[in-house]
Amino acid sequence: MPSCTWMLLGVCMVLVDSCLAHSLFTCEPVRVQWCHGMPYNMTFFPNMLEHYDQDIAANKMQHFMPLVNLRCSPDVHLFLCQAFVPECTEQTRVLRPCKSQCERVLSECSRNMDTFGITWPQELQCDRLEPCQSSMHGSDVPQLKDTTTSKSSSSASRDLGFWCPLQLKTHPGQGSSFLGALDCAAPCDNMYLKPHEIEFAKTFIGICSIVCLCATLFTFLTFLIDVKRFRYPERPIIFYAICYSFVSLIYFIGFLLGNELACNKPSLLGAVSTVVQGSQSKGCTLLFMMLYFFSTAGMVWWVILTITWFLAAGPKWSCEAIEKKAVWFHASAWGIPGSLTVILLALNKVEGDGISGVCFVGLYDLTALKWFVLVPQALGVLAGLSLLLAGIVSLNHVRQVIQHDERNQEKLKKFMIRIGVFSGLYLLPLLTLLACYLYEQVQRSTWENTWINERCQEYSIPCSYKRTDPSRPDLSLFLIKYLMTLVVGISAVFWVSSKKTCSEWAYFFNRTRKKDPISESRRVLQESCEFFLKHNSHVQHKKKHYKPSSHKLKVISKSMGTNTGDPAGTSTCHDGLAVPVTSSNHYMHTHGSESDPKGSFEASVREQGEQCGSRRGSSRGSKERSRGLQADRRSKTGSSSRVSSRTESLRGAPDGRIIPKNDLPQEVQLAIGHSPFQDPIQSSAPRSVDVATEQSHARDSA
Repeated sequence: MPSCTWMLLGVCMVLVDSCLAHSLFTCEPVRVQWCHGMPYNMTFFPNMLEHYDQDIAANKMQHFMPLVNLRCSPDVHLFLCQAFVPECTEQTRVLRPCKSQCERVLSECSRNMDTFGITWPQELQCDRLEPCQSSMHGSDVPQLKDTTTSKSSSSASRDLGFWCPLQLKTHPGQGSSFLGALDCAAPCDNMYLKPHEIEFAKTFIGICSIVCLCATLFTFLTFLIDVKRFRYPERPIIFYAICYSFVSLIYFIGFLLGNELACNKPSLLGAVSTVVQGSQSKGCTLLFMMLYFFSTAGMVWWVILTITWFLAAGPKWSCEAIEKKAVWFHASAWGIPGSLTVILLALNKVEGDGISGVCFVGLYDLTALKWFVLVPQALGVLAGLSLLLAGIVSLNHVRQVIQHDERNQEKLKKFMIRIGVFSGLYLLPLLTLLACYLYEQVQRSTWENTWINERCQEYSIPCSYKRTDPSRPDLSLFLIKYLMTLVVGISAVFWVSSKKTCSEWAYFFNRTRKKDPISESRRVLQESCEFFLKHNSHVQHKKKHYKPSSHKLKVISKSMGTNTGDPAGTSTCHDGLAVPVTSSNHYMHTHGSESDPKGSFEASVREQGEQCGSRRGSSRGSKERSRGLQADRRSKTGSSSRVSSRTESLRGAPDGRIIPKNDLPQEVQLAIGHSPFQDPIQSSAPRSVDVATEQSHARDSA
């Protein structure tokens, strides 16, 4: 509700300020030489032909002087002087020509006008003039018209305001205005900077936008690598970085396009290129919407960040409790900037920037700058700074409570330092930017007055009545303003700059570089197999009788070939299913050319399956002992041990024959039965396919 009231107040102030105009006009002595003999010697400007001063009026009146010299009508001289240099009879009244006087002059001098090619001005059409008053002698007397002149001395300076020159005129109906003049736009070339300074500023803005874009994208990509790492209360940093990545991207687009979207080409003969104003240009309007929306949203997300920190430090809200309010955070962060953007579009406050090549608000309209740029940023700084200080005070109180816990106290101290540095990196540029806007708000009228006095002769417009020392902004002001606008987004990198971020990126690049399609498919299939086996084991323990694992899972496990989750080279057992590691079979790797890899691999699978079966048999035996089945278990165990001892000295030959262990070479015996890296349980397990089959039959018969 307060935000809505504030926005309505801003709209009302913009409308009121746009309706106000100053009209401090005064009478002045007649200086036009052709009107020195008239019965009056005081005049008033502007005249009915919209001439700004007597110099312009004298220049325009020169074309009609042949009519005066020929005396085609007795009233032609008085009529022309009253039209171009009107009579100021009193301090509040002006005498202008009337309708019947105009008709008489026009009818009597029309032939001479055709001879000299004189065109009658549109402003002097007789039907536009007021009727004349009859004097006591029956002659026509022009009417006196009230004006808004001040009651000052005749020598007082006049304030004609700014009159738009023909070079800066725009088509009517576009809603453009410049320095209070309608259908007028500012020149595309900056009013205060020189051409070489503008080129340097463009290059500077382009470099800053690239740096800010890289920094904010790095923050966002770090978040994508490990989403769970950035939870509330620090999740708003990511959205804050996203907003300023768009801001830097728009400035980079403006750097690439130059002034193609921010400026209009001259439409009239003799006109100059002017900046875009209003929502007539779709490209400029799009740049303005994105730039203003995301810059305001970034500021709101920073305020939300201070709110979440305060909730975590003050009322001690948990991450889950803060995350439940995320809907309200997003509604505020995107809703407030969206509403302000729509209001500015409705008011046609879009303005092109001839320096950066983008479109923004308040570049030439001080009222829009005050209510839509200065006020929101000032409120955001005050709210965020208050909440930040309150959160730091709460954290300091917690630090004093846990002063005996040195480990947690040190962690909390580092966290407070990070918050302070991050907030300082944001607040310092924002406060500097506010200072630049305030300085520009105060000095803008002086700069504009200097520009008018320097260009009034060139544009043939009245010079300003204020005679002050020339004052214009320095290039450094614009460079600092654009730098502070973009450097605010770089502060997000500080929060993600840590050893954990470096390790995450290193792991990401290593995983991407070493990823192989075949090994990756095996890994996924292995993880799926292990998941289903664990789930099957959990279900089978709840059943009264044991059911062997499905045949499909055994086939999947056999097709894997390796176990990626066991780096030591040992086998993994799941409910009687063994997944051996190929590298553990040293004999197969060493003598791959002398044996059948497929047969050795299948034999290894069966051997490991028998080993796991023996372990599961021991587990079932313990359960049967509790049920009174100890005798059967001893019988089964005894038979297994006899079979194991009887077949220990037998090994499978490559061609399928059974060879006694003592007949093998010494190094092969060491690799098979006495390897120092082999699991002692695996070394005692039977390795012959026939012996494994015999043991399985013995277990089934038991």
